Amino acid sequence: MSATAPRQARGPSASYAEPVEAPGIDPRGPQFTAAITAVVLIVILLLPPAAAAVLTGVQALLFALGAMRGVQHTPHAALFKRLVRPRLRPSAELEDPAPPRFAQAVGLVFTLVALVGYLTGLTLLGQIAIGFALVAALLNAVFRFCLGCEMYLLLKRLGG
Repeated sequence: MSATAPRQARGPSASYAEPVEAPGIDPRGPQFTAAITAVVLIVILLLPPAAAAVLTGVQALLFALGAMRGVQHTPHAALFKRLVRPRLRPSAELEDPAPPRFAQAVGLVFTLVALVGYLTGLTLLGQIAIGFALVAALLNAVFRFCLGCEMYLLLKRLGG
């Protein structure tokens, strides 16, 4: 199954098919991303504070990219599309990219709190914030339960 579908040519000047983004994403992609993220977060917890701050900054940038552009436009998604998805059966269904995008924003908040902790000498704060992000990443990676996605759906129900 392809992530893009041909757009129908419209009008006399549109004589070619142009790829457009499919309306949903393969739900296994965010699970793959969560697995990689969990490994990175574990490494952060094992590093001395200065190195942990650097890697936390990198992870925060990855979360920011996922929150701004969507999880399907991250380096992790590129790895999934190129290396993993071709070896899997096509996904039975696609999911809305909005909940995983919100989950990336939640991850960004936790890594920013952790970064502030590491940079100000509050190492325990940094470790606790990374620990919370790690729990969420592991739930998604192992059980395909996305806490941020569930928060998004709950907020959507409460808001309208």
